[in-house]
Amino acid sequence: MDGLERLPIPLLEWFRDNARRLPWRDDPTPYHVWLSEIMLQQTRVAAVLDYYKRFLEEAPDVPALAALPEDRLMKLWQGLGYYSRARNLQKAAKVIVERYGGQFPADYAAVRALPGVGDYTAGAVCSIAFGQAVPAVDGNVLRVYARITGDGGDITTPQMKKKVTRALEGIIPVSWAGTFNQALMELGATVCLPNGAPLCEQCPARGFCAALVQGRIGELPVKAPKKARRVEKRTVWLIFWEDSVALRRRPDKGLLAGLWEFPNEAGVVLAPEHWGIKAVVQECAAQAKHIFTHIEWHMTILCAEAKTDVLPSGWVWAGADELEKKYAIPSAFEGALWQARVRLNGGE
Repeated sequence: MDGLERLPIPLLEWFRDNARRLPWRDDPTPYHVWLSEIMLQQTRVAAVLDYYKRFLEEAPDVPALAALPEDRLMKLWQGLGYYSRARNLQKAAKVIVERYGGQFPADYAAVRALPGVGDYTAGAVCSIAFGQAVPAVDGNVLRVYARITGDGGDITTPQMKKKVTRALEGIIPVSWAGTFNQALMELGATVCLPNGAPLCEQCPARGFCAALVQGRIGELPVKAPKKARRVEKRTVWLIFWEDSVALRRRPDKGLLAGLWEFPNEAGVVLAPEHWGIKAVVQECAAQAKHIFTHIEWHMTILCAEAKTDVLPSGWVWAGADELEKKYAIPSAFEGALWQARVRLNGGE
């Protein structure tokens, strides 16, 4: 019996004693599981908890999500990043309402066909919420598999993901499928760590983990090196008029599509007059950086006081309260947003 075949029982026992108490685990409805899994993509659990609670307060079920105004949806998502996740959530909610009468489909193929749902999310929902014996393979699971089996395949490839999925299909406990999948993910998130030394002494697989036995913990898993991010220098303007600051909406497609931003440009430094705004430049400057998956913004933040309240078409003046409650401004502009808050709140 290899290490993977020996895993289910000790893993389930470990999870019983060590599982974190999480709200979507306390009430694992299909909607709750789906929402949490989408929020957790590329995002830490600690960062998701408050968002999850606030989101459910305004969109407690699929029909409520489908009916949520887009601007409010984006505001609720502000700070989580990867905003296409939120848009796909709502697209999927509308499909569920229109095609399934607002009831989450229990069929794996139907779940997999929803906008924004991949193999992993479909597996998580169908196993945790519906008890179906289908694997849910994410980065945590790939890492655990590679170390336990000693597999040196590149875990970033589709071929490796398919291989792991097939292997897990052969060992997943039919009666405990959802718990098994959560336990695997939990093990990768809290013990078989991605960054830093794994906590092997706490692992239920320590007696049969190939990487530990063979002294290959530092070698596994194997991942192809990422391409270097492109660095882009940008100038961001905080243009004030009395107790408000200027915002504009980003294009409907592309990076941060449809969100609100402070006016900015890449490369050359353009003054407010470039947009037809007469303004006096002030002594206010700061530097900020934001890292996306494939690009890195290095931003210089400048301030100006407009001479009139005239703005280009589609722009708005936003006061302190509107910045907090109405307009969804992505975390890429957190440095500029902080500067704006200080000014609009009288230096506080």
